[in-house]
Amino acid sequence: MAGVFNKIIKKVLLIILIGVILFMGFKLSIKIIYPMDYKKYIHVYSQKYNIDPYLVAAIINVESNFEKDARSEKDARGLMQVSSTTGNWAAKELNLKDFTLEHLYDPEINIMIGCWYLNVLDEEFDGKLPLVLAAYNGGSGNVNKWLADSRYSEDGKSLKHIPFKETSDYVEKVLDNYEKYKKIYSGTFENDNLEENLLDKNINTFKKTFKDYLKNM
Repeated sequence: MAGVFNKIIKKVLLIILIGVILFMGFKLSIKIIYPMDYKKYIHVYSQKYNIDPYLVAAIINVESNFEKDARSEKDARGLMQVSSTTGNWAAKELNLKDFTLEHLYDPEINIMIGCWYLNVLDEEFDGKLPLVLAAYNGGSGNVNKWLADSRYSEDGKSLKHIPFKETSDYVEKVLDNYEKYKKIYSGTFENDNLEENLLDKNINTFKKTFKDYLKNM
């Protein structure tokens, strides 16, 4: 009888172990797609400029996939893909001494400027997130032109259509990432412990190692 009972216990434990492995595998794959890094800087500067930190994380993921040395064909740089024009403007407004464009690869400076710029756009477009994101990607000048054009806006306050496909796709992607980050990392920025946990550290290390490997193939 005891032998049968032990076999049942072993089977139950095996099922639990398989379940944990499958769950961790799912959790790992989700965090590879939606990584999180630089939490301290995101927390500090999102608070300073009144931006939701989960939105900042979503933008970083869409813009650079958390690659601090990312650089686009249009010369946007760093985690939040700050353009040279925005970088120089922000450096002047924020009184950043001895600023050069190379500083945009510094995670703290990039996130500071990115959050500051989002705040500027948030004030310009009265907190309407789709407009803020469209301006972040396509430029505030273009968004204001679209708002004044009846083909794209019925009320001059919102857009029924974004004529730039890249910008339209960008807005949709960031909004989707935003919802994902709020669910996956719920509570992350509401507590005082902003240190990277072991799983996040391992994911970020794995991604960097894997990308370096692909580059050297």
